[in-house]
Amino acid sequence: MCGICGVVGGDREREEGRVAAMSRALAHRGPDGHGLWADDGAVLGHRRLAVIDPSPAGRQPMGSADGRFWITYNGEVYNYRELRRELETLGASFRTGTDTEVVLELFRREGAAFLPRLNGMFAFAVWDRVSRRLFAARDPFGQKPFYYAVRGRRFLFASEVKGLLAHPEVPAEPDLEAVDDFLSLRFIAAPATMVRGVRKLPAGHWLAWGEAGLRTGRHFELSFPEAGDAADGDAEAELRDRLEEAVAAHMTSDVPVGAFLSGGLDSSVVVAAMARRSPEPVDTFCVGSGVPGFDERPHARLLATRYGTRHRESCVSPGLLSRIPELVAGLDEPCDPIAACFDEAARLAARHRKVVLGGDGGDEIFGGFDRYAAFGWAERYAALPRWVRGGVLGPLIRSLPESFGYKSLSQRARWLDSVGRDRGGRLYARMTAHFRFGPEDKAWLYGPALQGLVASRDALAAVADPFERAPSDVPLNRMLYADLLTRFPEHTLALSDRLGMAHGLEVRAPFLDRELVRFGLSVPAGLRVRGRTTKAQLRSAVRPWLPEPLVERPKQGFMFPVAYWLDAQALARVRTDLSAGSLVREGWIDAAAVERLVGEHARGRTDHHVRLWMLLSLEAWHRLYVEGRGAETSVSEPLPRAGGLP
Repeated sequence: MCGICGVVGGDREREEGRVAAMSRALAHRGPDGHGLWADDGAVLGHRRLAVIDPSPAGRQPMGSADGRFWITYNGEVYNYRELRRELETLGASFRTGTDTEVVLELFRREGAAFLPRLNGMFAFAVWDRVSRRLFAARDPFGQKPFYYAVRGRRFLFASEVKGLLAHPEVPAEPDLEAVDDFLSLRFIAAPATMVRGVRKLPAGHWLAWGEAGLRTGRHFELSFPEAGDAADGDAEAELRDRLEEAVAAHMTSDVPVGAFLSGGLDSSVVVAAMARRSPEPVDTFCVGSGVPGFDERPHARLLATRYGTRHRESCVSPGLLSRIPELVAGLDEPCDPIAACFDEAARLAARHRKVVLGGDGGDEIFGGFDRYAAFGWAERYAALPRWVRGGVLGPLIRSLPESFGYKSLSQRARWLDSVGRDRGGRLYARMTAHFRFGPEDKAWLYGPALQGLVASRDALAAVADPFERAPSDVPLNRMLYADLLTRFPEHTLALSDRLGMAHGLEVRAPFLDRELVRFGLSVPAGLRVRGRTTKAQLRSAVRPWLPEPLVERPKQGFMFPVAYWLDAQALARVRTDLSAGSLVREGWIDAAAVERLVGEHARGRTDHHVRLWMLLSLEAWHRLYVEGRGAETSVSEPLPRAGGLP
């Protein structure tokens, strides 16, 4: 895994120094080496995390044998050895053992046509010295990032926004529509970013930059071709085989590979498959909080014991809230509490391994989220007469006492009442955005600088529109399509990449293996979600691999008990930081909204911990990036341990 950057156009001598500065901003992504290459048309930079062929021969940027093409590449292609053998039969010779050189040779021979053949994660840029054209691409699901900016006749790119901001002509001017996206959805829909004029290449897309300007296109399309009927036993055996093959492919590395083990189904499946293939004990890593209902370490230990893994754990405390500015600096954008979970796991694993496998994608491919099973119930609730929902059930539900427990009855009821007012794509968008700020909330949250966005734009359309245009009439497939195009690449995988790389850790996702995805999305929806049972076929298939309690466990998100940590003393600190902060001063949010959120949470009326965290992280982002004041000015004092934990 690596960091890439570059500038096309402009004065070579001047841009060399600027690209060197961009590369230094990405040093955390590649602690094993760096390189710079330049000619009169382009300057390319690279930071290397050496995983495959760690010898000096694998350094980048890398040129083709004839010197025409130069690549800076970030990623891992797991079928590169197969592709290399194929190329060798066609007369190609290789100087290194890297997948980078295989990708470069494929591009030299086939141009963009080779992209569907890659099984892996990648973001790369290739400069053609003859046509004076840059070509770049991002992997199908967006595991690896690619950001860019256009400045006149120059094209700038980098693996992270901070790389672009290191160039003196890219100011950190906030994009207020992106702020609206974040507060509504917890992610910023592609191609926007938090910085005006900085864009991200959407997952599964390519771009080309040359004399004709910028062109973009898609090289990967999701589809849901249902397979023919097969006996359950045969289908489950095939799924186990494909899981083992995918995990084996993702273990391809010239350095040892470990795994995250949360105790959930997906990470447990990955570790079980690793253990079945590995002659040595697998290194596994788990993070917990010590709070019942939010601590999955006991579940992880069941699998660690069964397979004899070298298991390591860490336990977090309320002081975690003090690291919000650090998280924001790693992500280059504000975040929600899940970011802290990713960061803690990466921090632990990076002390022992350079590469880990994780369970990202299992929910999105095999139907694991509760909302997939609840969509039909929400539709039926929305179909009730308005007087029943608004005059009878709604007031009854809102009278229930709030609980800060995970998936409590009151939370589920409030969720249903909140989302059950729309149909189709808008219903699903509300389901995914419930714990953030909905259209009704913005009327009292937004200050004058953002108030105009309430009426002028619909942030929920970022999720609703993909749902409606999905290439399937099946509700589950429509939900998966919307997730895989929006939240998954721009939230889940963004956290995994950026926070892993912040610690010099490469995180791989076997559930996104090309053939496993094709198989998973071809499984009929009724086999993936059966009634209230999510990931039904996956659970049944892996039953021989896992302890029974792990097979039967309901879905539990990776979460810490932040709601309980926000006691009176912590909330007072939050109130001060936000009320006297940049967001209120700049008119982004209303001071009265801060009092409302803090007061309702303190009284136990509504669990606002996600919303308060999001505002704190947005405050940190503004101070760090817009004002450039440094992390020490933002929510940086450790919070005391809260009392009264359950």
